[in-house]
Amino acid sequence: MIDGGLAANADALLAAVRSATGATRIHTLINTHGHPEQVGANEAVGRAGGVIFAHEKTKTYLSNGVYSVTFTGRRPALPEAARPTKTARGDGSMEFAGQQIDYGYMPAAHTDGDLFFHFPKMNLLVVGGVLSAEQWPVLDYRNGAWLGGRVRAVERLADIVQPDTRVVPAHGRVMTGKEVVRHRDIYQKLFMTMIEYMNKGFGPEDAAERNPLKEYEGEFGNASTFLYGAMRSMQIAYVPD
Repeated sequence: MIDGGLAANADALLAAVRSATGATRIHTLINTHGHPEQVGANEAVGRAGGVIFAHEKTKTYLSNGVYSVTFTGRRPALPEAARPTKTARGDGSMEFAGQQIDYGYMPAAHTDGDLFFHFPKMNLLVVGGVLSAEQWPVLDYRNGAWLGGRVRAVERLADIVQPDTRVVPAHGRVMTGKEVVRHRDIYQKLFMTMIEYMNKGFGPEDAAERNPLKEYEGEFGNASTFLYGAMRSMQIAYVPD
């Protein structure tokens, strides 16, 4: 199982999974990253003896009180049973139910602990919070993400996919590999525009006001919050003091 939704929905989700698969418990739960929408089923799976797999930085994130651009206030550490029990630092692979699963680390793409999961035999790619066909995925600059990391991540994903690859994001409908390539082009163009803005001394409010993503808002919604965060993330990356 990859990602577990919000904690409020965990019981219903796990019941649906058991009903669909005939299994009595979840053997392995993967967290693509540590936001609440991904880790809500962790505690139930962990207490039942399941393996929770994530990037090492996601485990650190879940083991401490944290702040984020995705929620208000300080979120306490998850109970020990809800924390990952098996972690990765970089790329790797595993086998599960006869399927090869390749995974890769995407530094600073959405958080500081994002992983993708590729099922080559199924032509399936799970990308977590890095992409969406229906919204602008936030850059959690409070937890290591920045626009350059997003660009590198989408470039890598675009190199993995075929045009007909099924691509599963954390939010929204299933995408295609062809769409991933289009997103790569959008983010590459945006990055160059934002570099230009920085060279002109513009700040986050200026980027949101100028709105270089206006032509895409009919597809992905209002871009102002994303653009503000993107420029803020670049300021932190280039001028950390």
